[in-house]
Amino acid sequence: MAKLEVKNIHTFYGNIEALKGVSLSVEEGEIVTLIGSNGAGKSTTLNTICGILKPRQGEVFLEGERIDHVPSHDIVAKGISQSPEGRKIFARLTVKENLEMGAFIRKDGPEAMNRDIDHVFTLFPRLEEREWQIAGTLSGGEQQMLAIGRALMSKPRLLLLDEPSMGLAPLLVDAIFDIIKTINKDGMTILLVEQNAMVALSVAHRGYVMQAGEIVLHGNAKNMQENEMVRRLYLGEEGL
Repeated sequence: MAKLEVKNIHTFYGNIEALKGVSLSVEEGEIVTLIGSNGAGKSTTLNTICGILKPRQGEVFLEGERIDHVPSHDIVAKGISQSPEGRKIFARLTVKENLEMGAFIRKDGPEAMNRDIDHVFTLFPRLEEREWQIAGTLSGGEQQMLAIGRALMSKPRLLLLDEPSMGLAPLLVDAIFDIIKTINKDGMTILLVEQNAMVALSVAHRGYVMQAGEIVLHGNAKNMQENEMVRRLYLGEEGL
């Protein structure tokens, strides 16, 4: 049984159809990436999966349980957490308070929460150095680390990452994706939305290409790196 299965979802903004029959799956322990240009529907797909948007048609399943009509806060409780596009940290709270907010649905007590904060600090030592700093004063890379750490604090079974490399310098992109690989090796299943197709496919097991609200290609990530269309449109290679 797939960890996540999306079947033929159609999502609208008013009368505008943003997703036109999108289907995809993520298996236990995989990193699956969804790549495509701006406006392709990638973030809309994630927001539909996590319940922020409701599809007019189609189904979303988490480990066989249908969740497409479940409220978003209940979807978090069922085990899906998102690090959103643009980070959307709580700018006036400290780093530690942001992490505590990520654990707001948990009922296992402060001791367990503090252990998981320590784990986030192990993954992101920079955050531990800035534990009491106001989050809005962090650099872009630090804010991205905080957004991922906050998402991990709900103890998800499936982590959704939306454009983690956006606006970051190349060295920070490498650091963020090294952490994504570490999180995955520790057992986390990940659905990764990313415009930087080269780096996304380098860490993913499988990939999907989205154009104008539709999946136009999917397959093994290594094979997709060698696909002519992907190389021309998303890896910046000319003359193919």
